[in-house]
Amino acid sequence: MKRKKPRFLRQEWWKRKRLKLCWRKPKGLDSKLRKGLKGYGYRVKIGWRSPKETRGLYKGLEEVRVFNPADLEGLDPKKHIVRIASTVGKKKRQEIVKAAGEKGLKIANQGFKV
Repeated sequence: MKRKKPRFLRQEWWKRKRLKLCWRKPKGLDSKLRKGLKGYGYRVKIGWRSPKETRGLYKGLEEVRVFNPADLEGLDPKKHIVRIASTVGKKKRQEIVKAAGEKGLKIANQGFKV
């Protein structure tokens, strides 16, 4: 359901090494990108927004942040995907991975095998 979106690159990002690729609104008076001329890249506009049904989904599943194994209760493997919080330590992370494996839940940021 999601449409392919272009990469919105900063104006003249290829000219200077110090410019990052992150988007900045073009504000120059003679800016070709601001004017919307062909061949100068895409601008961020409301028309590129994704549909309401798919907004915020991760590979078609709803993301759930988990802090401990008890948070896995009541989650459906067909609807939810687990993302382990960054503040969780190694020991508890292993417990969460093990419990999620038993319930058949996928983990978005597992990072290692147990």
